Amino acid sequence: MKNIAVIMAGGSGERFWPLSRQAHPKQLLCLGNSGKTMLAEAIDRIRAQVDAADIYVQTMPHLLAPIRAADLGIPKENVIAEPCKRNTAGCLCYAAAHTLAKYNSDGSDLVLAILTADHRIGDQAGFQRTVATALATAANEAALVTIGVPPDHPATGFGYIQAAPSEGDATTSEELPTVHRVKRFQEKPDRATAASYLAAGNYFWNSGMFFWRLDQFRAAFSLADPAFSTAITQMKAAMQAGDDALVTQIFEGLKSISIDYALMEKAEHVLMVRATFPWEDVGSWAALDRARRPDAQGNVVEGDPVLVNTRNAIVCNHGKDMAVGVVGVENVVLVITDDAVLLVSKDHTEDVKQVVEELKRRNSPQL
Repeated sequence: MKNIAVIMAGGSGERFWPLSRQAHPKQLLCLGNSGKTMLAEAIDRIRAQVDAADIYVQTMPHLLAPIRAADLGIPKENVIAEPCKRNTAGCLCYAAAHTLAKYNSDGSDLVLAILTADHRIGDQAGFQRTVATALATAANEAALVTIGVPPDHPATGFGYIQAAPSEGDATTSEELPTVHRVKRFQEKPDRATAASYLAAGNYFWNSGMFFWRLDQFRAAFSLADPAFSTAITQMKAAMQAGDDALVTQIFEGLKSISIDYALMEKAEHVLMVRATFPWEDVGSWAALDRARRPDAQGNVVEGDPVLVNTRNAIVCNHGKDMAVGVVGVENVVLVITDDAVLLVSKDHTEDVKQVVEELKRRNSPQL
């Protein structure tokens, strides 16, 4: 059984504007303490389980060149681009077809790990233990497998997984991954519902990481939505024939829908591995409070700005020859580049996308 990893890296990271741009998105930014890009960190994490030759990055056509130019430690041809945006269901069907074609397989001997490039993982050893369990479970069970993260606060920005108890829960250490049957997936809740999930103890954050044998993936899709299963078979044949135009035609014909809606919520056999590592979806500027080490005043700074009577701020000065002073403010994010400035309350960092949408409407060059 061969393990293969596909890292989804097609997002634009608009909530990290103005550092994240169309040709240099979030996954190519250094947002942690390692000095590496988020994509490089994601590749490093999976190398313990998957050979570098079998790690793929899947992105969009306009990001193919910059990602291949990055120093990622995998073959440049392992950075691939789907023809257009078709949400995560289309993305993962394309990944399945590409893998089946590349390895000339029916999928029964291939286990695919689907990972993302925008997660903060606080414990590498815990991550590797969890992933090893997920890969082994996917190889040996007729099921789709995901990772659920035990919540430590009532988050409203994540989807949830309701899990059935696993055998041995009462005696198993939380440092060891346990496997649970998934009862159902839940949408992002309001705060009261999130608090009830936290209190119940059997709800987990949906990590967006998936593991499956490719024959099981196709079989599950043939029941949930046969159009996707058919597209996988057709794209595989077209890829092996070198017919890129036909691949594009088939892919463009897929509906744009998330993998959760299209498959995971409908599949009969879904298992969840309990994460044994701290996890965070690095979705907006406010996440830097946890990804970086703040100073004594709770500030996270880059680029040597001058801060006076300022607390719990994130200040990133990436402007060339730019002196930046910040006085008497709290709980704000200030980001300066050569051609743009962002000032936003930490409570509204999710709304940076609205700025980007307005700049698109204006045909702004600062995108």
